[in-house]
Amino acid sequence: MSNADLLPSLLFKINQNQLALEAAIMELTLWVEQRGSAEVAGNVRGALDTISKNEEFINLTLAILKVQD
Repeated sequence: MSNADLLPSLLFKINQNQLALEAAIMELTLWVEQRGSAEVAGNVRGALDTISKNEEFINLTLAILKVQD
């Protein structure tokens, strides 16, 4: 298997890790928010929003790369 063949699978796994981290961070954000740190929670939500905005492009690109295999 060539390096080019591995790239779509690698990117897919990295994306899965990113989504898992996003979910874990959101859980921590809710926990922080419940303890009165709304400003910190807001900052984290802003960062998570960036991940969400990029998710559609990442998924589309991964789908195209997988089809090209």
